[in-house]
Amino acid sequence: MLTTASSADILTLSPARGLRGQVSIPGDKSISHRALMLGSLAEGETVIHGLSLGEDPRSTAACFRALGADIPELNSECVRIQGVGLDRLQEPAEVLDAGNSGTTLRLMLGILAGQAGRFFAVTGDRSLRSRPMGRVVEPLRQMGANIWGRAGGNLAPLAVQGGSLKGIHYHSPVASAQVKSCLLLAGLLAEGTTQVTEPALSRDHSERMLRAFGAEISVDVAAKTVAVVGGSRLVGQTVQVPGDISSAAFWLVAASIVPESELLLQDVGLNPTRTGVLQVLQEMGADIQVEKRREVAGEPLGDLRVRSARLRGCSIAGDLIPTLIDEIPVLAVAAAFAEGTTVIRDAAELRVKESDRLAAIAQELSRMGAQVTEYPDGLEIKGGIPLQGAEVDSHADHRIAMSLMVAALAAQGSTTLRGADCARISYPDFIPTLQRLINPSSAS
Repeated sequence: MLTTASSADILTLSPARGLRGQVSIPGDKSISHRALMLGSLAEGETVIHGLSLGEDPRSTAACFRALGADIPELNSECVRIQGVGLDRLQEPAEVLDAGNSGTTLRLMLGILAGQAGRFFAVTGDRSLRSRPMGRVVEPLRQMGANIWGRAGGNLAPLAVQGGSLKGIHYHSPVASAQVKSCLLLAGLLAEGTTQVTEPALSRDHSERMLRAFGAEISVDVAAKTVAVVGGSRLVGQTVQVPGDISSAAFWLVAASIVPESELLLQDVGLNPTRTGVLQVLQEMGADIQVEKRREVAGEPLGDLRVRSARLRGCSIAGDLIPTLIDEIPVLAVAAAFAEGTTVIRDAAELRVKESDRLAAIAQELSRMGAQVTEYPDGLEIKGGIPLQGAEVDSHADHRIAMSLMVAALAAQGSTTLRGADCARISYPDFIPTLQRLINPSSAS
């Protein structure tokens, strides 16, 4: 049973005895951002089906409306965008506000840097203003961008004077789709070729979509390098956004750890650069089957059927990390209910997300009785110890909030979650969907 306090931000959850039903997974947030951006930069009309309606894509839409794109009110059925052209964004009268969305801010910086003769100011909420922007500002400056901000340009608010850019070959110290995508977008407006080499391949939604819109993109998988040739002309496309596997991950873990559960998750994106969570859960013994595999608009997808199972600990590290970086908090929950020890390493990137996700999930699971050891780049979780309901906090982070809701479903006793409402950032219907799926016999 779920009980919401009068503040609407405090949620009390009781243990569940079964999750059953079908779930239509909301549109992939990463793909939604990119569809909105490329639709705004393209010539002609772009039609988007299945768009995510989370707060982050809404921030992207608001920013590009201010830059001159004709974007109607968002909906998940059909959004028609009239683009302005690659180098014809208008100079806005107001500061561009990316809200809580690091993807919006970092990718937008690459686009704005090449808008010659125009000035832009960008900011975000308190959380976003504390997250590092130097990882994109530094290589953009190497391309010739003029960007200023707090801490030498590492922190928003930031100011951008659009100008001429030159292609570079950038060796990124981290496998980050945001860094790679920012530079590829800047490369569209740069002279020559822009190349990005990563230590491991990150999600490739930008490459797939840029190619579909007409950009000259090449990928060398062996060298872990992506290149874009400047001067491409983008043309409006029809985009079908698959369900977000990062959102599906909460249901995959919930159905695995709550006894007598069976869920069918429909139309989930199965891009191979994002499916690490499936690989890990199956290694842990999860009962997950992929049904109706197909491809839509260049993105693979399918339905996922998941049933309750006994999980066991495993090791999560190395090149696997970029394929499941957003799912690590909920995988930590799975680890707490698994027999044996789970070790997560090479995930220091989580310390600069909406919260320090390693510290946040370690602290909150420990409050529930889990044995968690925190490392600079990961966690060690000794599973099989029954979790107890407790008072926990989301740290104003949507993925921490939903992970703790999943943990509460299989804990003993009731759990009170503060800051539950932030789940709406990426999954507006998560709490109503959870309420619908809980077996009525679990009510207390």
